Amino acid sequence: MAFLVCTRTIAYSSGESLVSAAVSVLQHHRSKSRWSNLRSLLSGPANLTPSHFSQVALRIRNNPRLVLAFFHFTLRYSLSSHSLSSYATIIHILARSRRKSQALGVIISAMRSHKDNTNQTPIAILQALIKSYRVCDSAPFVFDLLVKACVDSKKLDSALQIHTLLRSKNVFLKTSTCNSLIELASKNQGSVAGYNLYSEMFSSAGKPPNSGTLNVLMIGFYRQGLLQKLQQTWKEFTLNGCEPNLYSFNILMAAYCDHKKMKEALSVWEEMVKKSVIPDTVSYNTIIKGYCTIGNTKKAEETYREMVMNSSMEPTGSTFEHLINAYCRGGDSGSTRMLYVDMVRRGYRADNSTVNAIVRTLCRDEEVETWEVLRIWRREAENGCVLDQEDGGLRHPRLSAENAVDDLRLRSTLVDACASEFLLLAIDDTGFEDRILALSFVNSPLHSSATTLAIDSESDIYGK
Repeated sequence: MAFLVCTRTIAYSSGESLVSAAVSVLQHHRSKSRWSNLRSLLSGPANLTPSHFSQVALRIRNNPRLVLAFFHFTLRYSLSSHSLSSYATIIHILARSRRKSQALGVIISAMRSHKDNTNQTPIAILQALIKSYRVCDSAPFVFDLLVKACVDSKKLDSALQIHTLLRSKNVFLKTSTCNSLIELASKNQGSVAGYNLYSEMFSSAGKPPNSGTLNVLMIGFYRQGLLQKLQQTWKEFTLNGCEPNLYSFNILMAAYCDHKKMKEALSVWEEMVKKSVIPDTVSYNTIIKGYCTIGNTKKAEETYREMVMNSSMEPTGSTFEHLINAYCRGGDSGSTRMLYVDMVRRGYRADNSTVNAIVRTLCRDEEVETWEVLRIWRREAENGCVLDQEDGGLRHPRLSAENAVDDLRLRSTLVDACASEFLLLAIDDTGFEDRILALSFVNSPLHSSATTLAIDSESDIYGK
């Protein structure tokens, strides 16, 4: 029995000596010799247990940068088999020194290194954090960081479990953390589930939500097209003493515009201006899209002019796409062409569906010459657009091989000597089999006739 007591005493003394020696090296050695000496010390017969690491870290906790460097050093050279308790120690030290991003990174590292099939690692980390909280003199938001790590890792169930356990101990998460958790619940389980979680969180916490909370609920209802629920959430701004911000107004206007309720959308706009909230590009694009959706291109134009001239805002690619698609639906090829040129001049690219709409609209206008359509076609093909072969645009007779070749030959004298290439789709009358004719024209008498090359449609139709 005496032998056992003696052995334990020696082991404890050895551990104490190891911890003291490690602390001495970390605090008093120069940075160049510190790590080599420390590696020699810890690579010997003495073993740096997770408990020893925690003791070393706590003794130098007033230097969190050094603690973190020591932690990464032990990981790099496998000098300690870290447990969740040693991870909890360094998380607390980083949290108390307000190094939130670094603490969050260590939490995520702990979740990965101690991953199991039961998905209970976050709960185990929580228990380790609670156990060492007072010893490490930590900060309360360390638990928010754990929930945030779960949210970032899409571990909704674990985050909800942690929230429930903390609430049972009268520990409440910060509003921003609650917002992130509600947002994840809305995405994974639906906006109604997100709203139920919101009600549970803020009714029990005894604190009001903020604008960010209500914005999370609104965007969830907006994505699911639940206009009535969104309107109810809007009323909660007043009930909770929150002021809606620009994002709030934009969501509500977008919802009304999507449901073709322009009168209500404009009412929201007026309220926004009345509250001295300055509209941004998203606000203008929302109203422009709303007018375009109901076919009121005149009002859309007026809003566009106000955006560019009065508010001195730069239109975006979405601005042009909303207007171009509206003009295409109305068959206004002139305005379509003008806006397309302006969009290209500003460096924006149209998406695939908009390009197809432009081609169809210009093809149907006999006053628009074929070479101009082909030039747009070629430009967008180089940008990765693929024209819809099942749509009326590509099967339009004006894009048949005969008409296109005749028109290009007629205009070959206008092409610069650098040689411009034009791609067009030839439609076989019997099988509608796609072909590509690549035509090169050079402004020279020696090259007055066009050179054509047929490329099989099964290959990359825009490849060379």
